[in-house]
Amino acid sequence: MKLDKPSQECAAKLMETIPLLMRFIRADMRTHSADSLSIPQLRSLAFLNRNPGASISEVADHLGVTCATASTTIERLVQRNLVERTDNPQERRRVILNLTKEGKQQLEQSQEKTRAHIVEILECLTPEQVAHIEEGLALLKDVFEQTEVKKAP
Repeated sequence: MKLDKPSQECAAKLMETIPLLMRFIRADMRTHSADSLSIPQLRSLAFLNRNPGASISEVADHLGVTCATASTTIERLVQRNLVERTDNPQERRRVILNLTKEGKQQLEQSQEKTRAHIVEILECLTPEQVAHIEEGLALLKDVFEQTEVKKAP
């Protein structure tokens, strides 16, 4: 499949920009984490917030680690009362993971502080520049949400 030049340039800029943005968000959220949670722990909380009732293997897949590593990460969150583990009544070997009230609060506080920091950074832009970013992000979200739908079973 041959890509046109603008698409190639856009893809290159995306691959250059998104990791930079994600590094900023992860580092900033970690600084705002009350219990100094690790990046994998914060990512696990965020994943479980979006996917209540997920399994260890789903967390492992999201983090890109083995089930054993994900299990250790989750165990630390359970010990801190940020995640609760319950047995799946349909499948004895499957564990259901959910955020506790405290886990949800901690994640929300960390995300809110990071959002506020991003607002501070964006305030140097004109309203038109901010609108362009919002339009581009909305378009990207739409395009990549369609790829998610295609992957779903």
